[in-house]
Amino acid sequence: MDIETLRDYCLSKPAVEECMPFGDDTLVFKVAGKIFLLAPLSTSLSMNVKCDPELAVELREKHPEVKPGYHMNKKMWNTVDLTGTLSDKQITGFIDHSYQQVVAGLPKKIQQEILSAG
Repeated sequence: MDIETLRDYCLSKPAVEECMPFGDDTLVFKVAGKIFLLAPLSTSLSMNVKCDPELAVELREKHPEVKPGYHMNKKMWNTVDLTGTLSDKQITGFIDHSYQQVVAGLPKKIQQEILSAG
């Protein structure tokens, strides 16, 4: 998956905004003001995604491309190398899971607004 495809996929989700709060070399995607994906632009293509802690460990054991989140809480974030053997379907699955993890942590009223917008 290339950066444009990743960007388009993230922006297709309800209530997502794109920003660069950490400088011109890190693309950040948020839902309701909460980060669900970071993608560095100055290194090889990868992404940081939020993950259920138990699933995070399982994915790291199963896929060499999945590592503990770089510069993130390593319990709940994974860094995924997008230049490896993962399929686009697997990558979009990681993105979907991260998005859902963040939405699930939002107040119920905001969750309902997001669901009705989608």
